[in-house]
Amino acid sequence: MYQDVIVEEIHRIREEYSRSFNHNLKALFADLQKQQAESGRKVVNLSRKRGLTTRWSRRAKDLGEEAKDISRRST
Repeated sequence: MYQDVIVEEIHRIREEYSRSFNHNLKALFADLQKQQAESGRKVVNLSRKRGLTTRWSRRAKDLGEEAKDISRRST
């Protein structure tokens, strides 16, 4: 079976990082949040905003009756 050296290295690093916190998920998460805050990078909030829809959810409803007629014709 093929072994990817890069993937193996990522798994090793992830295991070492987890072991450094005694596999305590709360401590690991707190450290990641601390690193994020200290990085100075802009953090994007990807939570859904009320009233907005995704590309496919309720699309015809958002576009009106005209879109429903078009979608029926295309099938």
